[in-house]
Amino acid sequence: MVDRRGIWLAALTACALLAILFCGVIVIPHLLYPPLSAADLRGVASAQMRIQLQQAQSQLANNARSAVLQDLAGLVIVAGAVATWWQVHISREGQITDRFTKAVDQLGSPNADVRIGGIYALERIAKNSAADRNPILFLLGAFVRTHAPWPAGAPDGPQHPTATVDEDLPWMRVRAADIQAAMGALGRLPPTRDEQVISLSRVDLRSIALRGARLSGSRFRYANLARSVLSGVWLERSDLTGADLRQARLDHAHLAGANLSRASLQGANLRQADLSRADLRGADLSGAILDATILTGAQADKNTLGLDAEKRRQLGII
Repeated sequence: MVDRRGIWLAALTACALLAILFCGVIVIPHLLYPPLSAADLRGVASAQMRIQLQQAQSQLANNARSAVLQDLAGLVIVAGAVATWWQVHISREGQITDRFTKAVDQLGSPNADVRIGGIYALERIAKNSAADRNPILFLLGAFVRTHAPWPAGAPDGPQHPTATVDEDLPWMRVRAADIQAAMGALGRLPPTRDEQVISLSRVDLRSIALRGARLSGSRFRYANLARSVLSGVWLERSDLTGADLRQARLDHAHLAGANLSRASLQGANLRQADLSRADLRGADLSGAILDATILTGAQADKNTLGLDAEKRRQLGII
């Protein structure tokens, strides 16, 4: 089917260019330096002088014409560069769309290696394309929730927290390498101003390793993070309500302003972690390592375990 709109647009563009060329070659020089008339030369007695003046006027018009043509040539070059940039931009967007579609297809593969490849492809797209970052964050979060559920509170769901921490459970990179890859990708993406909240509530992340991951503002409500390695992780302002963090390594972690109400932190390593202004109401910190832990402004109540009144006062807990 013929694109009539495109044909009309091309025709109008051609007419506009011809009009500009006509003005530049004929009209503008004529207006700037019109030919000398007989009346203009009436006071010049010498015929040779009149010829020289006419030639000089004609030369000025030619110079103006050359200048206009050079300017037009410059505009054409700039327009060509802009058109080339736009074409490259359109081509790049098409390539990103193709890569995104292929990566999403890989996430649905029954082969774990293919899924991991799709996850790393999405991570690279998110770093190169700001417009695709939030959709990829949502997609990876949904992938983790679907493939590693921990339906705490459901009628047939698991006991939360479990009676004991399973110390024989293989590390996540061995047990579910695709989940480890997805969480690693989520934690490596640099933060942005308009970044959406990553929802990872009620997921099974036992024995996962996320050293230094950036997950500030994320939701881990009733997630199972028992025996996880979260050293230096950024979880500021995150919602960890009811999360199982028993025996987790949280040394040097950034948990300022985090909601840890009713969280299980028995035996957790919180050495030099920042829990300033954190909500610890109903949390259980029995046996937690609190060497040089910052707890200034943290909130506790009568249901907070593992912190006696004297220790709360010393640590500045409200």
